[in-house]
Amino acid sequence: MTQTPLKIAVVSQYFFPENFIINDIVRELSALGVHVEVFTGKPNYPSGEVFPGYTAHDAVEDRFAGTIAVHRAPLRPRKKGGAKNLILNYFSFVANGVRYFTRHAKRGQFDAYFVFAPSPVISVIPALAMKRAHRAPVFLWVQDLWPESLAATGFIRNKFLLSIVGLLVRGLYWAVDVLLVQSQAFIDPVKRYARADKINYYPNSYLQQDDSGEICKLPESLTAVLRSHFCVVFAGNLGSAQGLATIVEAARVLHAEQSQALIVMVGTGSKADWLAEQKCKWGLDNLIIAGAYPRTAMAELFELSAALLVTLKRDEIFSCTIPSKVQAYLAAGRPIIGSLDGEGARVINDAAAGITCPAEDAAGLAACIRSMLAMPQTQREQMGTQARAYFLKHFELKAQCKALVRMFEQRIEQDKATQ
Repeated sequence: MTQTPLKIAVVSQYFFPENFIINDIVRELSALGVHVEVFTGKPNYPSGEVFPGYTAHDAVEDRFAGTIAVHRAPLRPRKKGGAKNLILNYFSFVANGVRYFTRHAKRGQFDAYFVFAPSPVISVIPALAMKRAHRAPVFLWVQDLWPESLAATGFIRNKFLLSIVGLLVRGLYWAVDVLLVQSQAFIDPVKRYARADKINYYPNSYLQQDDSGEICKLPESLTAVLRSHFCVVFAGNLGSAQGLATIVEAARVLHAEQSQALIVMVGTGSKADWLAEQKCKWGLDNLIIAGAYPRTAMAELFELSAALLVTLKRDEIFSCTIPSKVQAYLAAGRPIIGSLDGEGARVINDAAAGITCPAEDAAGLAACIRSMLAMPQTQREQMGTQARAYFLKHFELKAQCKALVRMFEQRIEQDKATQ
């Protein structure tokens, strides 16, 4: 094992104050005695505008959790989305990351580069440039399967362009040293582009509350609704992958039945405006669009929810994914309703944490909500208890970070042995 503290460069297009699991992992790695530095862009997700206190221009350095250096390259914000804006956003991080991050690799002598890659996978390129400047293994944590997810979301439909992306992915996977996949079902798709001996299962995790001391209270108007009604709460990104049309159709079914259940949507994203339009179009007073709230408000939100909702589109690629909100829901110890296929549904069912129906099955989703509403409170509480127990066994963040450190150490020792 290594005798001195590990020095890890975390490369991620997204980082605090943006709300991603990598924030908690960085904090916990530091608590474990790892020297961590973060290489990222200017925060602009999900609003598309650079956060107050930052500018899109100039490379800057700030601190996270008091002591962790965060190096921020210039970044073109994603603005309101759309293919052109997203492509420019993605490539600005790659180009500026290569330009600004490599100088730190020359000075820092990192033991490993750890890349958090929800999307796009090309965000690994700055880490590969750093590796070229100073040799150290690159760990790529694959959160999104390219090119399959590009086709599934409709971002790219041209088969020739998808094949080009596939070649790019093959090249990037070849260049990294270790591929970490967030789902067991990711292994076979990733094997199409990379050697099997590079691939390791490393699931997403979740930390219920950070130790910053910051607490954001929900507005009284929302808590009053949550306390006085049976509320099924969806929390997270409102995007094309989430299959929001299924939620709208289920809300229509329940509205026609005059069900007492409300569906509460918390979050924002590219489909937020569409969702508001659908609510208005169909007069769905049982569909509450609550807006977005910071991470520190989630504990209160989950505690006041009768059940938590996760949905995905129907597609083979999404059936391989465990949405990160599933871990958050399990950690909260609340019953879960899922309209999704594959790994996400398997986890909920294995945990006996709720009830599921197939992806894009609006009638099935309405039936699940109806069933949860009719269920005795004691049965729902038991589901919540089982959810929490499953989370602690499989996804607890502190244990997962210790496992990650062991992976770093084993690879570093392996490389030393072959030199």
